Amino acid sequence: MTQQLSVKEPTAEQIAEQKIYKQMGVSDQEYSLICGHLGRQPNYVEIGVFSVMWSEHCAYKNSKNLLRKFPVTGPRVLMGPGEGAGIVDIGDNQAVAFKIESHNHPSAIEPFQGAATGVGGIIRDIFSMGARPIASLNSLRFGKLENDRVKYLFEHVVSGIAGYGNCIGIPTVGGEVMFDESYEGNPLVNAMCVGLIDHDKIQRGVAKGVGNPVYYVGPATGRDGIHGATFASEELTAESEAKRPAVQVGDPFMEKLVMESCLELIDSGIVLGIQDMGAAGLTCSSSEMASKAGNGLELYLDEVPQRETGMTPYEMMLSESQERMLFVIEEKDEPIAMEIFDRWGVICKKVGKVTDDGQLKLFHGGAVVAEMPVKALVDECPVYNKPSKVPAYYEENANVDTTRYAEVTDLNEALSKVLASPTVASKEWVYSQYDHMVRTSTAVRPGSDAAVVLVPGTRKALAMTTDCNSRFVYLDPEVGGRITVSEASRNIVCSGAEPLAITDNLNFGSPEKPEIFWQMEKAVDGLAEACRELDTPVIGGNVSLYNETPKGAIHPTPVVGMVGLVHDVDHITTQGFKNAGDVIILLGDTKAELGGSEFQYVIHGVTEGRPPELDLAAEKKLLKVVLEVIQQGKVKSAHDLSDGGLAVALAESCISGGKGADVNFASYLRKDFALFSESQSRILLSVTPEHVEAVVHAVTAQGVPCQVIGKVASHKQLNVTVNSVSAIEAEVSTLEATWKDAIPCHMN
Repeated sequence: MTQQLSVKEPTAEQIAEQKIYKQMGVSDQEYSLICGHLGRQPNYVEIGVFSVMWSEHCAYKNSKNLLRKFPVTGPRVLMGPGEGAGIVDIGDNQAVAFKIESHNHPSAIEPFQGAATGVGGIIRDIFSMGARPIASLNSLRFGKLENDRVKYLFEHVVSGIAGYGNCIGIPTVGGEVMFDESYEGNPLVNAMCVGLIDHDKIQRGVAKGVGNPVYYVGPATGRDGIHGATFASEELTAESEAKRPAVQVGDPFMEKLVMESCLELIDSGIVLGIQDMGAAGLTCSSSEMASKAGNGLELYLDEVPQRETGMTPYEMMLSESQERMLFVIEEKDEPIAMEIFDRWGVICKKVGKVTDDGQLKLFHGGAVVAEMPVKALVDECPVYNKPSKVPAYYEENANVDTTRYAEVTDLNEALSKVLASPTVASKEWVYSQYDHMVRTSTAVRPGSDAAVVLVPGTRKALAMTTDCNSRFVYLDPEVGGRITVSEASRNIVCSGAEPLAITDNLNFGSPEKPEIFWQMEKAVDGLAEACRELDTPVIGGNVSLYNETPKGAIHPTPVVGMVGLVHDVDHITTQGFKNAGDVIILLGDTKAELGGSEFQYVIHGVTEGRPPELDLAAEKKLLKVVLEVIQQGKVKSAHDLSDGGLAVALAESCISGGKGADVNFASYLRKDFALFSESQSRILLSVTPEHVEAVVHAVTAQGVPCQVIGKVASHKQLNVTVNSVSAIEAEVSTLEATWKDAIPCHMN
């Protein structure tokens, strides 16, 4: 094979002798396998291509066996894992496409662009399926806000998300933000996008039809983002700052043009396959499209639009310049495609063709500069089963009694402190920067249990949320995994929607460490079990490993993005109390369960013990009956009990509704436990007096514990009495000020 190499690039012999491949994240064993697939030593271009395709970020080599545990099919699933996004049927020939992905490492060293390009990438995943993006969400994790670097990361990540989403005109409607010292130096930035599509418009990333041309769409390729996929597959260290050039730079205005032109191209009916150039850029898109079709692909790199002079094949193949797509059509349809992209002012260039030899063959300067089996690149990366070991901290926590703390008697002060915790406090500083009303389809804005977006031309709507309590997962990954899916389901049901499916973003430390791999195994077991029991299959997602700094690993954080279907807009429900005189009902059992709770963290300064128990059968009954009474029009408000327990849920319902409440209930627990325990499978409802009997009957008939605990008041106070003793007396305005002022205002 003729090779044309840059004088600066090492030869195949030098790569082998100096083990240069190790600098790209390729092990000795993997290098030997690559040589076996090629029948020779790889040159510099080829080892670069293999290194990104065999990285954890692209190949899931340390997690693929775990991901096989997930249920991925169901009566509504039209497209499961393996494409740009999963797709679920919502009736009437319509479907919803959605996916979540991480941009953690780039955001740690360049927070604005790291977050912005994360948003851009997930939007491309959605419209590459043929779906029009209608909403974005995110799940963010940072260290403690007392740290100046954390404040900087927080501020610029939010600015990056807002800047990109607002410019492209897709509303950012929801998400979550959590603060914990385990994320110090390694923030998590998970971006989710949701789109609508008709069944007959669904696309796949396949290079179909031998001889068909392959087209490049989008701005010219530069040197930004080279080896971004490899960078995302290693731990952050003091040297990571030097890898700042690996962070791409986004252009949301260009993305808007690419999106609209690609959607018009898809509407024309001529597209045979289309895929985003995301991680690993041209390398991943070309090889994956060829692999899924069982074909080969030739790329003519001299034809690739380049914005920098003297770019090498290595640089062009590994660049992660943004807003680029690859698609395949028949040659006869080229005039149609060119007219569309010319009109939108977007570059479209023929850069290759589909072949039948199963090879990814790269041409540059009139010579073949790389030739690799597509199957080896995409399907034959080694899959590892790493050693697993129960961490010492987990065993130690089994003996921790989380009821041993001295009783907190000033519960007004305790509520104030928990409401002021940045994790619980109002995220208005965050979402006020997002344009959540663009396109005017947002029915429930950020701040309730789930966001709700209308489906145009119908009486349907989509509810969407992102969730994960990483402290629960840290204390018991399997139980924490079950809780993650269950909490997302409760948030969806409390908005009046039927849970449909999930997309997951598994954020963990290094799988090379047996204790971390154990966390991964157990968390996936918990997630999978809950998804099976609650009928919410996994239709796609992302794995982000090596989230560590020299101080250690992040808390295991398997974030779930869930979408639900509101069958009729009349069913849309929010958390705020509505009318004075409405009756407040608490569903579910409250136990003395403080392990991993916000109360434990804020008041007692620890995260220890075991998380709350969770009975999935009981959870399923709760979800079923609550959705039924909502759909029957008997519920005025619904709110999941999560961070901060009953006390915070009552306060949030008062604040959101601008109402007060008089609550009086009996409990066998200490008052601080009764109010701040985070026992699972609990929902707070308010109903009109005439519906109380029917709701209580429906709930108890399902075996769900139920207690009438008070009424919505005309005054603006939250008064809570437990066992005939006053526990909380607070002005709602005071609670609201505490809750809203917790995120430092100087960050504006």
